[in-house]
Amino acid sequence: MEKLKKGLKVIHELSSLTLWPESVIPMKAEADGSHEFWPEGFSSGAVAAGIKYSNRNDLMLISADEASSAAAVFTTNLCCAAPVMLSREHLQISSSSIRAIVCNSGNANAATGAKGMDDARAMAEAAACALTIKPEEVLVASTGVIGQLLPMENVLGGIAALPSSLQSNSGIDAAGAIMTTDTFPKFFTLELRLSGGSVRLSGMAKGSGMICPNMATMLAFMATDAALTPSLLQEALRIANSNSFNAITVDGDTSTNDMAAILASGKGAEILADSRDYTLFCDALEALMTFLAKLIVIDGEGATKLVEVIVEGAADNRDAELAARTIAQSSLVKTALHGEDANWGRIVAAAGRSGAIFNQDEVELYFDDLSILKPGFIADFSEDAAAEIMAKSSYSITLRLSNGSGRARVWTCDLSKEYVDINGSYRS
Repeated sequence: MEKLKKGLKVIHELSSLTLWPESVIPMKAEADGSHEFWPEGFSSGAVAAGIKYSNRNDLMLISADEASSAAAVFTTNLCCAAPVMLSREHLQISSSSIRAIVCNSGNANAATGAKGMDDARAMAEAAACALTIKPEEVLVASTGVIGQLLPMENVLGGIAALPSSLQSNSGIDAAGAIMTTDTFPKFFTLELRLSGGSVRLSGMAKGSGMICPNMATMLAFMATDAALTPSLLQEALRIANSNSFNAITVDGDTSTNDMAAILASGKGAEILADSRDYTLFCDALEALMTFLAKLIVIDGEGATKLVEVIVEGAADNRDAELAARTIAQSSLVKTALHGEDANWGRIVAAAGRSGAIFNQDEVELYFDDLSILKPGFIADFSEDAAAEIMAKSSYSITLRLSNGSGRARVWTCDLSKEYVDINGSYRS
């Protein structure tokens, strides 16, 4: 209950500070649970299967009433988990008729060989049997410890019990079931006004450590009642993912299990390519995914600060991204963020080794609106003013390279002793 209260508070505060796109109405993130509803045609459920945890839900199911369009993006890690391989396979077969997503926490089913693949298939088959659908209409996901086989008796028993837990307003429960070291569940819903009427867009995510662009130890599942073709949905997801989940880092590690998937039930307004409605939908999807991405960084293992790293004036967007990611992933920068030390040299040094091309004598640096560094390495800022900014739970660092129009942003967090404590005993 304390995790839920914390999560609702964080979600509400971030929502109130977010500048949402045109035509988007964020649902209330209050204790009344009004933001927990899935779009029309979807429900979710969660059970405690005893996969690793003995005192909380660790298995969840998202169910679509009818065949839904589906799209997904996956980890770029070559050592990918069995559920990733199976879900890719199922999307190739049934991208226009996906009916369910089943996911467990506590065990990643990664680096488990042929047996792991058999277990992933068994999860899909069990969910299909419970819902009276085809196994290839089920996407499978797992998260947790790498290199351990799933306790399949517990998993299959839990999946059989999932249909009886399905509800349309249980998004938070489902989000809680996929947590590992997360400290609160992450679920949010937007309403989007289109020319053919309003549609709903909901999403849940997990992630706390092993978080790095391309993608992260993160899972994200979205759903909408809009009607889109799988190809249109895939393009929208690809673009939104590039600017959201692929723009966060906690510790520079890319997981074996990353997956972001979206289902569209088609119960609501139809969205066509090259239409204004499609532009609005893409903006809303990116806003939702960015919101969830920020929640992941806020909840990073041991994190106390959410910091937006912005690089402007690069030769092109690629150079800007190189510099922003290198700064955001630098352990020395991240420890300075935690210590609230305006050590601008670490930021400049990280940019210098990033591969971005620029003239070091023209670099400018800002913390929020406070000028830290002027061209020619002039650093005549107030240490007290910088410390005041760095004491906040959220602020921005902007590096201007004066070398072009390239721009990028990455969200990161500080690196604390608690991160070491959590990851030093993760398997226990």
